[in-house]
Amino acid sequence: MADRGVAAETATTTESMTRIVLRPITSPLALGFLALGGATLVLSGLQLGWYGPGESTAVALALMLFGFPLQLLASIFGFLARDIVAATGMGVLAASWLTAGAVMLLTPPGSTSGALGVLLIFAGIALVIPALAASFGKVVPALVLFTASVRFILTGIHQLSGAPAVEAMAGIMGLALLALALYAALALGLEDVRRKTVLPVLRVGMGREALRGTPAEQVAGVEHEAGVREQL
Repeated sequence: MADRGVAAETATTTESMTRIVLRPITSPLALGFLALGGATLVLSGLQLGWYGPGESTAVALALMLFGFPLQLLASIFGFLARDIVAATGMGVLAASWLTAGAVMLLTPPGSTSGALGVLLIFAGIALVIPALAASFGKVVPALVLFTASVRFILTGIHQLSGAPAVEAMAGIMGLALLALALYAALALGLEDVRRKTVLPVLRVGMGREALRGTPAEQVAGVEHEAGVREQL
């Protein structure tokens, strides 16, 4: 009995000494969506014939030097912010832009790649996961990721089939994605600065509580989150 009492006292003392430190940061989603908009715009221009196949090297470099690093940064800060939508969604997008750009650099202008097509289709399907997660908190970011999913799948189908009609559909979907990404970045940026909703982000559930909840509500259950609990 004495041993049990000592063990319980030790556990209580350890728990009372535990400190979980949170560091306020700005939302990485605005940066991630702006990077997404720039990358999809440049690629749509190539797909819609705004410039010739000879510009594919420039497009590839834009994807690798603009889209990839900014979305990778957004993904890293998404992990730090405990936001699976930013962390996973931006991470998948960053890796996709890097891969697409590298393949475009290593293949002849105007050519397609079956391997890239398969990967892009997979990436499009993978984006459904963070999109579904976002739909339980922030509907507008969810719409951005769902649109990105369709855009990547169409681009992948074109890489597999080489069909001009599918390429045009992918380019048009890319422009729709651009519009959504710009709106989402503006809405989230204004929300971050004003500390309140200015343009609708369509927050629901926990997404609404994130802006209106008390500090205690914000950290409720944090002891069960990855990085705090013993196992992932």
